[in-house]
Amino acid sequence: MAQDENTNTGDIRTNSAKDVEQLGTFAAIGSLSYVFWICGGMEMVERLAYYGVYSLSTLYGTDAAINGGLGITSGEMGTIFFYWLMLQGLLPVFTGGLSDRYGYKETIALSTVVKICGYLIMAFFPTFWGFFAGAIVLATGTGIFKPGIQGTIALASNRKNSSVAWGIFYQTVNVGGFLGPVMAGYLRQLSWSYVFIACAAIISLNFILLLTYKEVDKEERLKRNKKIKSGEIVQENLISTSWREFTKPTLMWYMILFSGWWFMMFLYWNLGPIYFRDWVDTSVLVQTFWGDGTPGEFAKRFWVMNLEGTRIMPEGLININSIMIMLFCFAVAGYSAKLKAANSMAIGTLFAVSAFLLIGGSNFAWLMVLAIVMFSIGEMLASPKSLEFLGNIAPDDKKAMYLGFYNLPFAIGSAVGGLVGLHFYGKYAAKETVSREALEQAGMASSDIAAIPVGEAFDRLVIFTGQAPEVLTNQLYIDHNVGTVFFAFSTLGILAAAGLYIYGRWTYKQTEQTVVAEAA
Repeated sequence: MAQDENTNTGDIRTNSAKDVEQLGTFAAIGSLSYVFWICGGMEMVERLAYYGVYSLSTLYGTDAAINGGLGITSGEMGTIFFYWLMLQGLLPVFTGGLSDRYGYKETIALSTVVKICGYLIMAFFPTFWGFFAGAIVLATGTGIFKPGIQGTIALASNRKNSSVAWGIFYQTVNVGGFLGPVMAGYLRQLSWSYVFIACAAIISLNFILLLTYKEVDKEERLKRNKKIKSGEIVQENLISTSWREFTKPTLMWYMILFSGWWFMMFLYWNLGPIYFRDWVDTSVLVQTFWGDGTPGEFAKRFWVMNLEGTRIMPEGLININSIMIMLFCFAVAGYSAKLKAANSMAIGTLFAVSAFLLIGGSNFAWLMVLAIVMFSIGEMLASPKSLEFLGNIAPDDKKAMYLGFYNLPFAIGSAVGGLVGLHFYGKYAAKETVSREALEQAGMASSDIAAIPVGEAFDRLVIFTGQAPEVLTNQLYIDHNVGTVFFAFSTLGILAAAGLYIYGRWTYKQTEQTVVAEAA
């Protein structure tokens, strides 16, 4: 009699959401295999290239064409992000199952080729549609890449070391996330195209790491495929299998609620760079440490300063997030191992909300640093724990599929956050927008204002009024209540945190009822 492949349904009885006692931090680190570290290296390389581009995308898109940027509005960038992030998030829902069936190594190699093409399209076609096409190709490659890597991590760890494993993995990710903006922040001051070409070269390094990669439990996958071919195991259609797993209540509610976290996360990454560029005077930070002196070349590169060393670039502020995670994530992971997964995610979301309230309350540079630190703590509590949660409840033969599902709340939250956040910011708070309003109030003709290229309105305002840029910036910030947009976005984060807490109580109660039923 043929065996149904889906006998192992991965329900709460066999792969439960119930936490188990974790190994100590150093014992857990010692228990991790070399394959785990190879995957960490590949993810670090991939993130270095990815965030080298992503962290600068809004700056590149909204920079004036005369400076080498695309010269488009933040709303148009929001449209690009919507399709980019939605595709990137939705693809792993389907490619995760393909990785389980056809091999992690093969899909990782394919994704690397696709991602190289995406970066090169961005480099050689510096237009709205060129960048849009490059973003779609890059999203496709990323969507293929993620399930193979994350599926390997899930198989290379176990219930006793998973919290630390996912924490360390997330930490290695942010080594790449830190180095990417450091590299790109320097290159983009020379030429925007250098950033994209460099990232294409960097991602190709993963071909070298793939030579040392060995898929965990590959023999079991090949045996299963052989039984499927012979008819001993009946394999369901991949789409129907994915749909059945996806519609389990535990997964469905997880995806809905954790979308709120990703909404907050990508508001930070999408709005942060242009908000800091528009409204935050980072020369205060430089003067605190160097006074009237000039920072050395290492300090300029590490903190992503301008070439003169007088201010920190927007991506340098954003990069404090990666520095925090790179240095402290495994320590936070060791602490969060003592917390229930849903509670850790809820607390992390509240930290992110607190950061947004700080950003909305002032544009003082040191308060921005404090807000970024708080946001980073929240991310360390929320994101690794969410990966651990899904990896633990997934059946052994569906690890990549479940971790592909992880990307669905990412798709919803990040895409909506990119679209709504940038459109909202562009309409009410962008310096470009309020500068055009100020020019009209100052008496410039509407036809002359309309003729100003995107990205140049504030410079024209400085010339037209004769006021100092710093004075004008502060006046515009106060007059237009710029920070209010962050207060509005924080509301969704509060709702998501409350929902995650209730979800945690529900899942753990469900687990306990199942355990009692099995014991009886």
